[in-house]
Amino acid sequence: MRNTPPLTASGRLYVEAYAKQYEEEDLHAAVLLYKTIVTEHPDSRDAVNSRSQIQNIIHGVVPAEVLYEAQLKLAEDYIPSRSGPAAPVLPEPGVPA
Repeated sequence: MRNTPPLTASGRLYVEAYAKQYEEEDLHAAVLLYKTIVTEHPDSRDAVNSRSQIQNIIHGVVPAEVLYEAQLKLAEDYIPSRSGPAAPVLPEPGVPA
């Protein structure tokens, strides 16, 4: 029989979040638990996995056009502009201009 090390605090939360997501299909509760892991244990492997799971949930429930608009807004807000006018907004790939 294989000896498994005891779960860390972040590991216990991750197991709970994973169960909420996949067994209970309670995505809201799962996201909140994953967020807790990222906030309280930011340097843990569980935080890395939690960020990934949050992205999986987002991509599964948020419409693509909403994600695209949010990403554009983030780019506009965080990419510094040079002294000239703002760069033109490119159409979403596959969508006619």
